[in-house]
Amino acid sequence: MKNGTQGFTLIELLIVIAIIGILAAVLIPNLLGAQKRAYDTAAMSCANGLAKAIATYRVDNPGVVAIPEGKASFYATPTLQDEYGTSACDSTKMDITTAEAANGIYSWTVKHKQGKNTYTLTQAGIKSGS
Repeated sequence: MKNGTQGFTLIELLIVIAIIGILAAVLIPNLLGAQKRAYDTAAMSCANGLAKAIATYRVDNPGVVAIPEGKASFYATPTLQDEYGTSACDSTKMDITTAEAANGIYSWTVKHKQGKNTYTLTQAGIKSGS
């Protein structure tokens, strides 16, 4: 071998590979966390859209506080949102459930199927829960 040949030594290559490995170990968990946060943001957007649709429904139907008889499935699907033009939910990606308490007060629960947080919509507003 000549003394003047160009190239990288084995040590230099190993150092570069180690640096790339450290960067990947730091970045990959952060990127996965961002994806979960995006799913949760989509669920929150769905809950906000549902709240707007309910408010619009109440303007059209004054005095309605409870879920009208036989309307629970109407409220539990994006149909209500589609009817009032505020659809923010993809029913294939969101779990939306409706519940009615004994006193006739409604609540909805929205969770993205791949998300972490659950959002509960009541007359008092939207609460986040894990």
